[in-house]
Amino acid sequence: MITPTPHHSLGRRSFLGLVGGAALGTTVLSACGSSSEAGVATSALTKPLPSGAPAAGTSLKIAGRSTQLQLEAAGAAVDPLRFKVSEWVNASAGPDVIQAFRARAVDLASNALIPPIQAHDIDFDAKVVALAEKPKPTYVFATAPGTDIKEFADFRGKKLAFSQGQAQGVVLLRTLDTAGIGYDEVELVALPSTDFLTALQAKQVDVAVTGGADAAKYLADYERDGARAIKSEEVDLLTVLWAPTEVLAKEENLLAVQDYIRAWSQAQVWAWENAEVWKKAYYVDDQGVSPAEADLIWKDTNQPLFPKKWDDALAWGQQTVELLAKGEFIKSFDAKEIFDFRFEGLPTRFVDAEYTK
Repeated sequence: MITPTPHHSLGRRSFLGLVGGAALGTTVLSACGSSSEAGVATSALTKPLPSGAPAAGTSLKIAGRSTQLQLEAAGAAVDPLRFKVSEWVNASAGPDVIQAFRARAVDLASNALIPPIQAHDIDFDAKVVALAEKPKPTYVFATAPGTDIKEFADFRGKKLAFSQGQAQGVVLLRTLDTAGIGYDEVELVALPSTDFLTALQAKQVDVAVTGGADAAKYLADYERDGARAIKSEEVDLLTVLWAPTEVLAKEENLLAVQDYIRAWSQAQVWAWENAEVWKKAYYVDDQGVSPAEADLIWKDTNQPLFPKKWDDALAWGQQTVELLAKGEFIKSFDAKEIFDFRFEGLPTRFVDAEYTK
């Protein structure tokens, strides 16, 4: 069992281990620049956003697999980017993205809000520059084959896969909080989400948060052996674009980031309006699920929704910060610190009103 006192030290150590551990503290951290450079980058965030097209030769390294595929599938339906993507980086899990940021291998990434919160806690300076809201729950709790877990109350006394630096971790913590289950009543097993399903199959954990193609493929293989899915009642409200402050300190990057936000938002709308094409391109061809499974996944997909104001996002972010701080995973802070409000509402300029709020 995990009790609150050692919980913080385990949580912090396990997260740092997921982003490279001791090696990260030497090789990768050395790539981040001096504290004076960080101060210069932060001070640059007070300048208004520039307007116009990115200068010739501007490039960014981006972690955004789904957007890459959406732009390829949409073709001329979405205007091409006005800068060069020098590399589409294969990094999606929060710890992987933070490591890539610190190594300067990625300039801009798409994640849930949890990675920016975790980055703040380990003193890595980065900001959210765009967001979309997902008001409908999309995750499920997958159970190991042969377990008798059928509802949240059955989580007591069980081993739960947990990644504090990813959305799955906070969905789990919110579920435990709502169900009135204390941290000392479960065993949280620190794992990156990429290892969740392997751990379930090996019965190293009893429950893991998953969704989308991963959930569909897992159940297709193990439901006959007693595995099941319990639908989450908690939302992972935000998908965000975020970048290191040193990236945002350069005017040519700001113009490119604004253009990417335009394409990112329009590509999501295109995918929603062309669901059959997108389901085949992404879920079937890229993720390897069957057309029937793709249809089931799509039923839980949120329509793109871009807020003009970030008030709700900020409130949800602050609640998440306090939840993590309550469990002593991070120190509490003002969630405003991880948002660059110069970009507030920018996607709403590029999409129809039905996709804004």
